[in-house]
Amino acid sequence: AVGVAERAGRSGADLDVVLSHRLTEEHGVESGYFINPHWSNTYHPSDGLFTDAHVPDFDAYLAIYKKSTEEPEEFWADVAQEFYWKKPPSGQMLQYNFDVNKGNIYIKFMEGAKTNICYNVLDRNVHERNLGEKVAYYWEGNSPNHHQTITYNQLLRNVCRCANALKLLGVKNGDRVAIYLPMIPELVYTMLACARIGAVHSIVFAGFSSESLCERIMDAQCNILVTADGVYRGDKLINLKKIASEALERCKERYVPVCCSPLSEEPLFTSTSHPSIILHNLKKKKIAAIIVNILSHISQWCDCAHREFRKITLCQYILYKYCTAVWKTSYLSNLVSVCFRYDLSSLRVLGTVGEPINPEAWLWYYDVVGQQRCPVIDTFWQTETGGHVLTPLPAATPLKPGSATCPFFGVQPAILNEHGEELEGEAEGYLVFRKPWPGIMRGVYGNQERFESTYFRKFPGFYVTGDGCRRDKDGYYWITGRIDDMLNVSGHLLSTAEVEAALTEHPSVAEAAVVSRPHAVKGECLYCFVTLKDHKEFHPECSRASQNPFRYWDLAFSVSPHISAFAPKLKLFTRPAGKIMRRVLRQIARNEKDLGDLSTLADPKVVEVLFSQRCEAAA
Repeated sequence: AVGVAERAGRSGADLDVVLSHRLTEEHGVESGYFINPHWSNTYHPSDGLFTDAHVPDFDAYLAIYKKSTEEPEEFWADVAQEFYWKKPPSGQMLQYNFDVNKGNIYIKFMEGAKTNICYNVLDRNVHERNLGEKVAYYWEGNSPNHHQTITYNQLLRNVCRCANALKLLGVKNGDRVAIYLPMIPELVYTMLACARIGAVHSIVFAGFSSESLCERIMDAQCNILVTADGVYRGDKLINLKKIASEALERCKERYVPVCCSPLSEEPLFTSTSHPSIILHNLKKKKIAAIIVNILSHISQWCDCAHREFRKITLCQYILYKYCTAVWKTSYLSNLVSVCFRYDLSSLRVLGTVGEPINPEAWLWYYDVVGQQRCPVIDTFWQTETGGHVLTPLPAATPLKPGSATCPFFGVQPAILNEHGEELEGEAEGYLVFRKPWPGIMRGVYGNQERFESTYFRKFPGFYVTGDGCRRDKDGYYWITGRIDDMLNVSGHLLSTAEVEAALTEHPSVAEAAVVSRPHAVKGECLYCFVTLKDHKEFHPECSRASQNPFRYWDLAFSVSPHISAFAPKLKLFTRPAGKIMRRVLRQIARNEKDLGDLSTLADPKVVEVLFSQRCEAAA
């Protein structure tokens, strides 16, 4: 990094200024230079793009947000009026305790109110709003020849048929139903059918092994499993029925009868992140999932490749509310082949979730896919939060590449230091929330102690996300990555997201993933996995004099000034393209061969390749 400053004719102390001045107007960065994370150039949607937005500008957002936090009872009561209630809400809207020192942690919202999510989603649209012939959603299958257009009438009929089939099998209110299905229409029918009859559905990714499926069935104590004979993923046939049968045999061997008292609030679904089964509430879920700024008459396309993205996005953003965003994805690489083959002129909103998006990728998404018209809705949420908690609003929020921007309505974030002291103004530390909102998790199924110790014990009085966060001078929030993914190198706490963003600024790097590895002297060292762009060849020689087309030092010097002192300690090697769980990468970095379940990887053989590429210097 000092070399970059020297070539620019400045000292290392002036490097921040040098890099900021090298930013171009068109893309915000000159290829090969790091985007200063504190750089705050903003982007606004095109004029007239959202003439009928519910929240038309930032002042309107601030006014609504103020009411949602200062007058929450009145705010949520107004929202509740949009839905049908068999028994209307009455009394206090929200009751909770976030302080373990004051007793058990609990969240209660609209106690005593009764409704049915399936009725609100389907019956009202068909019978009250006369939208039966309106398209509910489009389905695109594995092959271009496999597609369906499903209206609200068709959806309601199929959901009712599925609900009756479940009832004939003995499924009743409160029962748990495991759903082990690919992304087919029957998955949607089954989810809504469960909601219709009061059953709790637990979606299990259709790439899991029989052992993983068994664990999730047992954890949620499901008494029904819904699956399919098989599914093609690309050219590969996956025999789901065989896997499901093996899982059920394992369940029979482990089955232990248990008693289960009914909960005070009926759950809608569980999120099966083994070993935690997270409860989400039935009658409040849809209220929590409203995006009040987008329009109900435009189509949403959702790339549900990522399993966590699939569970929550399919549940909340597609089924249990009025879907409005046009394209939402956790894999930008999935868009590359699409954006050059199709007309993108009808797009109005882009979304990205899953991990912090680096500024260069954000700008590419905005420029190429959105054609500099469409706002990029970069949301932060967790399985536990039940929906986005930090998010821009398309017509209202000035955007900053890489930032999750501002809190959603009713959500009150805070940043704490290691001692639990709240930090004001510009700050970086632990991201926590002061108060609950309707969609937040209600507990860990059958394990109150785990619920409290994981999310509330570290900082009593706050919900602890486990993520690091930075707040800039404008009050915008930047997610820096999981706290357990933070790197402590020579006493300096580094964010994996920031290191990855720096690495991907190099013109030869397509993707980067950074994990930690124990170091005898430094405590931890940076271990970086990089995917090079086409026709680039990696040479790991640690020599400035090397004439190789891609040199170790070239990449080391592309890292930000804050990291520059440790750049020579980077351990680098290439990896095949595609997402790999950070847990697996961390174990590869440490040369640990017991990797556990790899069924969610598109190609598990990639792990063998990564182990074979481990450098002796890094070993």
